[in-house]
Amino acid sequence: MTNIIVVLPKIEDAKSIKNVLVRSGFSVMAACSTGAQALGAADALSGGIVICSYKLIDMAYSELYDYLPPGMDMLLLASPGYLSEVSVKDIVCLSMPLKVQELVSTVDMMCQSRERRRRRQRLAPRERSKEEAAIIKEAKALLMERNRMTEEEAHRYIQKCSMDSGTNMVEMAKMVLVTRN
Repeated sequence: MTNIIVVLPKIEDAKSIKNVLVRSGFSVMAACSTGAQALGAADALSGGIVICSYKLIDMAYSELYDYLPPGMDMLLLASPGYLSEVSVKDIVCLSMPLKVQELVSTVDMMCQSRERRRRRQRLAPRERSKEEAAIIKEAKALLMERNRMTEEEAHRYIQKCSMDSGTNMVEMAKMVLVTRN
């Protein structure tokens, strides 16, 4: 579930949008009237969506965007005239006056996009550190020398053993090195 923060100059408007989103099944963590409040709420989250207007009580949308922690997306609500001035390409925009269905479908689209990105990052292969690569290389060299394997066979052996035992390759390579005596 994506965390959402609504920040508008009038707290009543922020609460109204929060209520619409909650009734539509979204998880709205805060309704704020200042950028500082939104930043405080965003710092406590590990990502989410900030819905804001062009100008807040204490800052403009661009300042809020610059100060947001990594992992936060922005949905800007403004009149078409202001939206034409938006220069940041990563900000999703919705023109005012707001239609409830447009708001709900846009937030839903942003949530789905965040989920796809999160899934892609989770499935992407993790980069190994130089130390981890050196451990695997040393274990492969030991297997090649001791068991007369090719490098590819040694790699596959470590890989298969790690999958069978439910450990990662670095841990399995360490186990191979421990048995060197």
